This record gives sequence, C-alpha cells and structure tokens, in this order.
Amino acid sequence: MKKISNNRFVKAVGFNRILLCFVLILLYFLFTILVHVIQGQNFISLNRIFSALNYAYFMGLLSLGVTFVIATGGIDFSIGPVMYCAALISGYLLTANGWPLLLCLLVSILVGSLFGMLNGYLVAYWNLPSFITSMASMMLARGVGSVFTRTQSVSWPQAAAENGQYRMLVRIVTESGTTIPTGLFVLILISIICAIILNKTKAGRYILCIGSNKEAVRLSGVNVKRWEMLAYIICGTLAGMAAILFVGAYTTVQPGLGDTFNNEAIAGSVMGGTAMSGGVASIGGTFLGVMIIALLQEGILAMGFQRDYQFVITGIIVLVAVYVNVRSQKRKN
Repeated sequence: MKKISNNRFVKAVGFNRILLCFVLILLYFLFTILVHVIQGQNFISLNRIFSALNYAYFMGLLSLGVTFVIATGGIDFSIGPVMYCAALISGYLLTANGWPLLLCLLVSILVGSLFGMLNGYLVAYWNLPSFITSMASMMLARGVGSVFTRTQSVSWPQAAAENGQYRMLVRIVTESGTTIPTGLFVLILISIICAIILNKTKAGRYILCIGSNKEAVRLSGVNVKRWEMLAYIICGTLAGMAAILFVGAYTTVQPGLGDTFNNEAIAGSVMGGTAMSGGVASIGGTFLGVMIIALLQEGILAMGFQRDYQFVITGIIVLVAVYVNVRSQKRKN
C-alpha cells in the first residue's frame, strides 16, 4: 500500500481520485450486468449517459459550491431550495412578465448570490452556527419562491421556442440528430475555475486555512470574516448557476422543493475527499463524486427500483468515505 501511495503518478493524480475513477467504472459495469439480468435491457446507451449527465450538470455546481463552505468548516443546507427559488423567480419573470432571457439568467445568478451573501454575513459577522443559518435560509428560499410565483409551477421555454436558446448551455441537437452535451463542457470549465480559485489564489488558501484553524488565521492578521463570507457567496452563486442548468435539462420547476438535493450535493463533496471538519477539499474529487451519484441515480431507476434506494446506497458510500477521511486525517496527525 505504501509503494502505491508513493508512486509518482498516484501522488500527482491523488489516490482518492484514482479510487473514485475505479468505483465509477466498476459501478458502470455492475449496472450493465444488473439491468440486463433484471430488466433484460441494455444499460450501455447514449440515452442513459445523457440522462445521467443531465442530473450531474446542476448537481455538480451545487457540490462545487458547497465544497467551499465545507472547506471552512461550515455547512450549507439551503443550496437545493435556493436553486429552485432562483429558477422560479427568473422563470416567472421570463414567462409571465416577458423579461429578456439574458436578464432573467442574470437574475437567477443574482438570487443565488444574495442568499449566499445572507448566509455568509450571518455566519461570519454574526457568528451564527452555519447549520441553523442554512436551515433558516432553506425555509426562506422555499417560501420566497412560492410567494413570488403564487405557488404556481413555472415551465421554461422549450428549445424551439422564442427564448429557448438557454438550453444550448445543456445540449445542442444538430440537424443530423446528433446530441452534443454542452452542459458537460460547462461543468468541466467551472470545475477548473473552482480548482484554480481554491488551490492557486489567496482566497482559496485562506478558505482552507480557516477550516484548519480559524483562530490561528485570525491572530495572524487575516480578515477571517471577509474570506469566510466569500465561501458562502461562491456557494450561492453556483446554486444560481445550477438553476439555469436544471431548467435547461428538466424545464419545469415546482415551488417548495429542492431539499433532497442538499444531501446529495454534500455527499458528492464528501465522497470526493472534502473533510467535514474543514481545511481539506478536492474539486477534482467532488467532480468524480457527483458523477458517481448521477450514475447511481440512473442505474437504480434503470433496474426498476424507486429512487429511495439511491439514498440508501449513497448514504452507505458517504459513511465509508467519511470513515476513510477520518482515518486518513488521524494517520497524518
């Protein structure tokens, strides 16, 4: 085991990321066999891949955002409802009030940023527990979205409609019928940007240091409150962007929902190697963790089971990931 961990390639890529890639490939082959045995169908198809990717696009942005918050030692349980709230408000302005498409997309991002700013301010400047703050924001987001749309569902325009160009951010269908998953390129690009921010900038270093030892960072003269608040703003902004990819894939948004996405986004981040205690985070690992969750969701549905089974399996994987993470931290200490 020591020889493997000291290998140059393993050190460069990361043992955890290699393990996640192995789990992803293993799950794909496992579902291929199980779907064929149980349903008599072929799991290896472009439709299955595109369906899993549709789920991974918005879930990936939610997980990337919450990775920054968890890196500070906090938590955010409001990201799912905030995403729904942003999609409801911007969609209502687009369909009911006739606002320009580009302005509505900016409104979606702005709504997410405002919720992130609220969470960050209450946690960083008022010293409120992130758990309670985000739970309150979760209920606030659900209420605001419902009140704004008068408890009505919002259906965004289809691709062929006048304002359907936003769906090109998720997929492009050529004249020959070929589907290009542009959402995957968007997710990869944002993941790269997040990795640069977290690992190559002063903001990212301070966010990780806050999670490691907040008091020591404060005593060194760093404005801890500013950088801690920034982590929540990034999280909220990515939730607003996730709303755009969500409606690009699924079109209709219903008020009062989104809670279940919180746990899955956090699971993707933790599965990817982000320590719940803060100070350690991996954007690449989060990306792979989200892909595993998306594949689990698609595979379980393909076998004919209810989505509840996904929660069971995801919960088990997260417990194992947390256990491995804790053991790894103890060995390092």
